[in-house]
Amino acid sequence: MPQVVFLSTDNLEAFFVYDELLIPYFNELGWSVTTLSWHEKNVDWNQFDYVVVRSTWDYQHHADTFAGVLEIIDKSSATLLNPLKLIKWNFEKYYLKDLEAAGLPVVDTCWGSEFSPQHIEDAFANFATDEVVVKPTLSANADNTYRVSKASSMELMSSLINTFSSRSYMIQPFLPTIVEEGEYSLFYFGGIYSHSILKVPKSGDFRVQEEHGGRLLTVDASDEQQDIAQRALAAMPTEALYARVDLVRQRDKWAIMELELIEPSLYFNLDAASPERFVKALCEVARCDGFNVDN
Repeated sequence: MPQVVFLSTDNLEAFFVYDELLIPYFNELGWSVTTLSWHEKNVDWNQFDYVVVRSTWDYQHHADTFAGVLEIIDKSSATLLNPLKLIKWNFEKYYLKDLEAAGLPVVDTCWGSEFSPQHIEDAFANFATDEVVVKPTLSANADNTYRVSKASSMELMSSLINTFSSRSYMIQPFLPTIVEEGEYSLFYFGGIYSHSILKVPKSGDFRVQEEHGGRLLTVDASDEQQDIAQRALAAMPTEALYARVDLVRQRDKWAIMELELIEPSLYFNLDAASPERFVKALCEVARCDGFNVDN
């Protein structure tokens, strides 16, 4: 009986988790599923066949420790999914530079490592906008994400300096389409398109996450959206069991906001067939004895 672990965290009370919808399909195949926190000590990972990173939604606060746990798992006999090489590439949002270099449309971004108020002023000018979004290059759940306007920049400057004085960060133009239309997420299992949703922030907010009051709608992704998403997957350094491509409209064209390969919510609750698709994709991995990973 294959043993599968969903890698999670200690406290998920503030989050919506839908991974339990996968378990009946694994059980039908005779596979055993366990959920373990990545904080768990002294785990013998060799007893498992697959460790699937799922709801590790505090990893950004303990990045080095989390990376160390993944290294231990990767050195065990268990297969880590997504593969460690892919997770490392996706760990910080610098992967967006690789996607852009590959010809993919990416949301305009300025990068920084030593924060100063001038960087905000430069971003207003560079993007020809009155509003920007500032966030860490290593982040999740919209943590430490600021929407900054010319009018609010001085009021927020102390918080921005405190937050980014010792961490790398990115500045992007605030895109009104996020609140007017929303952010589209396309989901791929084993490289094959599964489903898509539209995430719309609650009134007065710009964060689309469910935990921040975002509204989720099932939608059909257009051919153009799927083409961009497939090209993004092709630009990855290796294959993925699961991937989420987030798209927004920038200057009336689709642009990649994020390519989520570590612990994206996959919203199995919004597409009744998606849990079975995910399990079938993992079965394909099992039959192929892993991914083609060039180490």
